[in-house]
Amino acid sequence: MTRIQDARVDMYEALPVPFGLVRFGVAPDHPEVKNCQEKFEEVAASPNFTFIGNVSVGTASDHPDGAAVPLASILRHYNAVVFSYGAPKDRALGIPGETLPGVYSAREFVGWYNGLPEHADLAPDLARGGEAVIIGQGNVALDVARMLLEDVDVLRKSDIAEHAIETLAKSKVKRVHIIGRRGPMQAAFTIKEIRELMRLPSVGFHPIDTSLVPPDPKSLPRAPRRLMDVLLKGSPTPPSQAAKSWSLDFLLSPTAFLPSSPPSSQPRLSAIQFARTTLSSPFDPQAYALPTNETIELSTPLAFRSIGYRSAPLPEFSALGIPFSERHGVISNDGRGRVRHEERTRDAAMSLGTFPGLYCAGWVKRGPTGVIASTMEDAFSTADAIAEDWADERVRFLNEGSGQGLEEVNGWEGVRKEMTGGAEKKVVHWDGWKKIDAAERERGAKVGKEREKFTRTADMLAVLG
Repeated sequence: MTRIQDARVDMYEALPVPFGLVRFGVAPDHPEVKNCQEKFEEVAASPNFTFIGNVSVGTASDHPDGAAVPLASILRHYNAVVFSYGAPKDRALGIPGETLPGVYSAREFVGWYNGLPEHADLAPDLARGGEAVIIGQGNVALDVARMLLEDVDVLRKSDIAEHAIETLAKSKVKRVHIIGRRGPMQAAFTIKEIRELMRLPSVGFHPIDTSLVPPDPKSLPRAPRRLMDVLLKGSPTPPSQAAKSWSLDFLLSPTAFLPSSPPSSQPRLSAIQFARTTLSSPFDPQAYALPTNETIELSTPLAFRSIGYRSAPLPEFSALGIPFSERHGVISNDGRGRVRHEERTRDAAMSLGTFPGLYCAGWVKRGPTGVIASTMEDAFSTADAIAEDWADERVRFLNEGSGQGLEEVNGWEGVRKEMTGGAEKKVVHWDGWKKIDAAERERGAKVGKEREKFTRTADMLAVLG
């Protein structure tokens, strides 16, 4: 808004509350990561910004207490639209038994303990046994492990959902396996996350296979050298003396989730079958996993799939000709966030340049990778592209007739007038969010924490009367 004079920005959000991944994806014991909310508060204070919460973009609302507006309606009332709705779906392993009770998605589990209404009823059974397996070795996998291993009294002081505290307090998990197809030199986690796990009081780390680490780790570049140092040093508490423990299990690829035997009327996860793998080049960060003929089984009643997220197209994309790459899980764009205009031929899609006035940012632009900081940088890049285009008289925008200039558009006011069936009454603006925020902080103060989130949309709306 600072680079385009008198620009007005409206933000549509499916939930009544803002902050998206920062509120519902960042681990509750990482409050410092949520400081970027302060920048959002600054933007929201501008008279040229409008928060339009509890409104899904599409043909139907994702929740009965919310409203929905067609994308076509939005395109009629703006000069530019930025898609920044992230990656709301899971990547699946596609192996037998993946839907057995006891097998959970890490995305759903993270949403559950962070109070995301969509996953408030997940109710993971953490009291069935002492072993848990997490498939995947990214930072989300390590977040899940930390939630399972951390002292519940430490978590009570965070903004973790109360239902999660109640369940974690009854958890019997004492041993966590974090499993990857490749080795430590190829793992996706960061040193910050691995250090946190290593430093958990009364939690021990099982040593890794040193043959997977270069003989002279000091010869490595700084980042991988520091990471290998942490892994080789291990935890202050030996596993034999620890109340709980965890391990990084490398060179294993899951092939099936196995039910209890003999099968009961309600089969549950009993074990996971893995194929052992080997590496094309053990110390090459880009090495790929190769299959072997050896398989193993690991008994466990609890597993989390943490192999990534994926984006999906909005319902109206196809009808409106907005290109979405199913293969890469992103809106087709030029790398700066300008949506590509493509024409489908019999054999392939042909790019015809950029789609006037349409942009994308974040995971739906470049895929579900990176941390909050890198996602913010990506958003800045898209904003720069919009500002550059606005200054370039050759670039067209939405609702700009050929040779006629920009038509008068009314933004939210125009969309609002097209809403029917009392949908407008369900909309939550920034002042409504501030009331929800105050109520959550008041609830939190009663139990000694910063806030106690509402985990039901209906409860959020009840605050507004």
